[in-house]
Amino acid sequence: MGNCQPTIVPYEDFDVVADIKAIRKACKGLGTDEQAIINILANRSAAQRMEIKQIYFEKYDDLVEVLKSELSGNFENAIIAMLDPPHVFAVKELRKAMKGAGTDEDVLVEILCTATNAEIATYKDTYIYVHDRDLDADIEGDTSGDVRRLLTLLLEGNRDESYEVDEALAEQDAVSLFEAGEGCFGTDESTFSFILATRNYLQLQATFKAYEAISGTEILDAIDKETSGTLKDCFITLVRCAKSPQLFFARRLNAAMKGAGTDEDTLIRIIVCRSEIDLETIKDMYLEKYDVSLKDAISSECGGDFKRLLLAILH
Repeated sequence: MGNCQPTIVPYEDFDVVADIKAIRKACKGLGTDEQAIINILANRSAAQRMEIKQIYFEKYDDLVEVLKSELSGNFENAIIAMLDPPHVFAVKELRKAMKGAGTDEDVLVEILCTATNAEIATYKDTYIYVHDRDLDADIEGDTSGDVRRLLTLLLEGNRDESYEVDEALAEQDAVSLFEAGEGCFGTDESTFSFILATRNYLQLQATFKAYEAISGTEILDAIDKETSGTLKDCFITLVRCAKSPQLFFARRLNAAMKGAGTDEDTLIRIIVCRSEIDLETIKDMYLEKYDVSLKDAISSECGGDFKRLLLAILH
């Protein structure tokens, strides 16, 4: 969608041997040189970091195990996240969200509702490879009702990803949404799910415009009034992504730092996973929306090596 800028690009003077020697030196002896580790890993692309991990293993040891023994807390979690390819880290987050008692639906919604068809297909294959489990089956077993139906629909990866807008279809969909929600007693969630999960983003924007013209209500207000719980979160995420995925992620980052305590897992997930896609654009959106830079927000909420790492990724 639009002109999306990353914060991390492949490092031009990449020298894997020099990097692994510098990391080894940073981990040897008394104390760890965390800044040296940050300087390298926050300035290399995911593919370059995988090469560092591989060559380090061949020459010395398992880099993940070495760093786990040297680092701690959120800094450790973020560094370890950077040593997985982004799609592998994403499926580990999906599994973590469904393990144990209760399900962290926010994580499922964030990852699955913002994924492209290609990403969905990659997640499904990677999930089997990493966890030896089926993502569809786990989602089905861990969710229920309309939420399960919507996430299952998203996992089919059938969204139209063209940039064509059919105004007649937008009118038709707007009427269907109105009749499924505000225009009837009760709500027909399946109509909302089908339209939000299958139409392209520009088409949805035209539909939302037509909806407002028909009903006099903004689509997000209608969803807020007509639905509740996790399903409402799903629908709001899908609408916000259709309008601007980068603004959606800016909102998620802001929510992770609001109130008592900081949701470091969400900061790590978004900043690491979006760094090579659109993190620079997310930074712009954050500043525009909240009138404070993302760097300043993180500086006031996070501390120590964790803060230094996030700021280095943000550049």
